[in-house]
Amino acid sequence: MARTRSIDSGASAERTVLKIKNMVCDRCIRVVREELTAMGYDVRSVELGEAVVSRGRTAPDRDAIRKMLERNGFELLDDRRTQRVEQMKRIVIRYVRELDTTQRPPEKFADVLSRELNSEYDALSALFSSVENTTVEHYVILQKIERVKELLVYDQMTLSEISYRMGYSSVQHLSSQFKAVTGFTPSAFKRLKTHVRTPLDKVS
Repeated sequence: MARTRSIDSGASAERTVLKIKNMVCDRCIRVVREELTAMGYDVRSVELGEAVVSRGRTAPDRDAIRKMLERNGFELLDDRRTQRVEQMKRIVIRYVRELDTTQRPPEKFADVLSRELNSEYDALSALFSSVENTTVEHYVILQKIERVKELLVYDQMTLSEISYRMGYSSVQHLSSQFKAVTGFTPSAFKRLKTHVRTPLDKVS
């Protein structure tokens, strides 16, 4: 059975796990897979925040991989604290994306994060703030607003329906938060000829 090692390990092994920052969407997965394949690696798997590659018994060229990732807006993670924060970001994104389908009322994000990472929420929140210079709560808000933008552009639901699905207490709550983040009311945003949206891997 093939051993798995970190890219920072000195010993050679058949498989190498790469921890990658800013991988938060399907496009990211596709780009990383294509680039690693072009570099000659056997890409075993790629998912949000992680790729597993092999190149026989030859250790991957860490510097070349780092430069490739940086060219594409990603970052090779070496620090465990940063890796932990990236885990948290992926949980936030999945949580927000699943709000449309969760039971009502949705489970509190703090409970989801604590359960999935098996840690106290206060400790996780403090770690996120120390690494990102913003709170995890604010990151959740930004992701929710990006999702609301998407739903507004689709124009298949009323603002009341969007508010309900995204777990807001009221339309007024959604509208005030939306304006605080974007500078527009939801209705004004819908009237824009060009809808300004932030790619998920750029939300911060």
